Amino acid sequence: MNYPYLLFDADNTLFDFDKANRTAFSAVCTEHDIPDTEENFRTYEHCNALLWAAFDRGEVTKDFLVVQRYRDFLAAIGLERSAEGCNHTHLTTLGISNVLLPYAEEVCRELSRTHTLYLVTNAVASVQRERLRRSTIVPYITDAFISEEAGAAKPSIAYFDYVFAHIEGITRENCIVIGDSLSSDIKGANNYGLPCCWYNPKGVARPTDLRIDYEITDLRQLFDIV
Repeated sequence: MNYPYLLFDADNTLFDFDKANRTAFSAVCTEHDIPDTEENFRTYEHCNALLWAAFDRGEVTKDFLVVQRYRDFLAAIGLERSAEGCNHTHLTTLGISNVLLPYAEEVCRELSRTHTLYLVTNAVASVQRERLRRSTIVPYITDAFISEEAGAAKPSIAYFDYVFAHIEGITRENCIVIGDSLSSDIKGANNYGLPCCWYNPKGVARPTDLRIDYEITDLRQLFDIV
């Protein structure tokens, strides 16, 4: 066993966030009388991505982000709606969406027999707790460390200080960060001096400015790594 402690990102690593996010956007459109078009969804995603990038850089808070993304989106498409109301619908819908990515349940089940699994996530706490509670992987996850509750977020050192303070026996050598996000998961592991595994199912070009110890396109490849 190389890494007895496994620190999994949640969204787009174990949970199918892309599908859940699209479903949530459709729910917003239905409830708030917004045309549910692919063009509008792309506009929303652009606004959302800019704010999450700012969040990863420590420039905005999550409370600001989740409402501001809808303010920016509504301004971009020229509609007057309640950004707060849109965000409430979005987060509520996300909370009941627990679709997993291929092989996530199988991998978590098998690895939990020999390893200790944790979630390390920057997601909204109420949403992520509810999604985990409803999911089939909940028996295999020992704990979830959510940035909103930790008072710090990936990729900061303070976030991983919080994680390490809450896991007895963990060291920088006996754990590994597994995630899809270069800016939060892999950079966070780099910042803290942790081994890392980049989950890259879409075959994105490998960056040259980050240390990536392992790269996988299928979660089952973890069996040969950890």
